Amino acid sequence: QVQLVESGGGLVQPGGSLRLSCTASGRTFSSYDMGWFRQAPGKEREFVAAISWIASRTLYADSVKGRFTISRDNTKNTLYLKMYSLKPEDTTVYFCEARTPSATMTMRDEYDYWGQGTQVTVSS
Repeated sequence: QVQLVESGGGLVQPGGSLRLSCTASGRTFSSYDMGWFRQAPGKEREFVAAISWIASRTLYADSVKGRFTISRDNTKNTLYLKMYSLKPEDTTVYFCEARTPSATMTMRDEYDYWGQGTQVTVSS
């Protein structure tokens, strides 16, 4: 009932920038709390950033704080992740996730829906 589609991944040199996008659609929920996670092969999914529907509060992992910015355009039901000063360790697949709106922000992977991911590769 809810579908998420990511885009914007690609190859970039260290220190470069990318903007990821995620569009949510569905007939059950018209709005969501949303987040970005990333996962390398054989590893657990790692929290990156989240933004709430209520008040657009944001939460960032320490590893990306100051370099990444999460935002949303509610008129388009689209989530963004602007990434600056990219490092090789940022290389992995990034996933967009959505959940029923909550007053509490969390870094846990407690989201109800997720996309198929978009690959980000940072290499010289």
